[in-house]
Parts: sequence; structure tokens; C-alpha cells
Amino acid sequence: MAEVIAQEKQGGKQKKKLIRVDMTPMVDLGFLLITFFMFTTNFTKPNVMDLGLPAKDPNPSVINDEVIKDKNQVTFILGKDNRVFYHQSNAIDLNSGNLKETDFSGVKISKIISEAYKNAPKPEIFTVIVKPTDEANYKNFVDILDNIAISKKERYGITDIKPWEKKVYTELTQ
Repeated sequence: MAEVIAQEKQGGKQKKKLIRVDMTPMVDLGFLLITFFMFTTNFTKPNVMDLGLPAKDPNPSVINDEVIKDKNQVTFILGKDNRVFYHQSNAIDLNSGNLKETDFSGVKISKIISEAYKNAPKPEIFTVIVKPTDEANYKNFVDILDNIAISKKERYGITDIKPWEKKVYTELTQ
């Protein structure tokens, strides 16, 4: 691995010793370390949530140009401090009495969706609408999507909160 080479200087009696280190075993050690760290590292995929978006239709056509009425939808507003509100009202009818509050414990949200679905005039176009506010957190958003999946409703949308909803929401949270 290391060898000492003795050389004599010309004209003198002093011998100079040169040391040469063989680096070949260091290459083997490097590969062993790389292999060790590769086998001991966890190769995990990032956790990703499937939104279950519909496939794009190659021949788009208007199947149903009907507007979804108030009773054919339920809207969830995700607020701060793990609060969630829901309603089935329009801009004219919504007030602090119509905007009800629930929480994420148990299957309350799934029951709300199921009740709204049962009372819908046209269940085939029933839609769940999720509107997170700026104060909402990501965990609550994932929880509401999980509850939609539990209730087995495939028609849902995610959009911004409207100004008329924001006004009523602000009244209730202050």
C-alpha cells in the first residue's frame, strides 16, 4: 500500500527517502461507502393525493347546460382554526342563520353531504363545492376531500370564496 523508495543524491552521501502512497484501495473504499449509503437510504415516493379528475373528452359536447340550483349542491367553506361552514343558499338568501358550522370529527361532513344528496331535486347533477379561505390550512382541505370520497360523490368542485359568502363568513368568525 505504501512503499518507501530510497534514492541517493549524486555527489553526496545523504539518502532521500521518497514515500509513495498507493491510492487503489481508496477507490474500493469509496465504492463500498457509496454502496452502503445507497442501500441504507429510504427510497420513498412523496405522498400525493389523487383528485380523481375526469378524463378529457376527445369530442366535447354540451350534454347538460343546466345551471346547478341551490338544493342540487352543498358548499363547504374552510376557515381558520379548523372551522368549516356549509350552506345551500344563493347570494340573496345567505345570511348568518343559513351558514351553519360543523367540524371534522367523525363522519359529520359525510352525513351532511348524504342528507343534501337525498334532498336534491335532481341527484344526477348534485355537486359538492369546496371553498377554502386564505386562513384555511392544507390538512383541512385534505380532510374535506377524504370526506367527499367517503360519501362516494364524484361531482365536486374547488373554487374561491365569493364576496357575498366572505361577508357572512366574516360576520360569524369575528
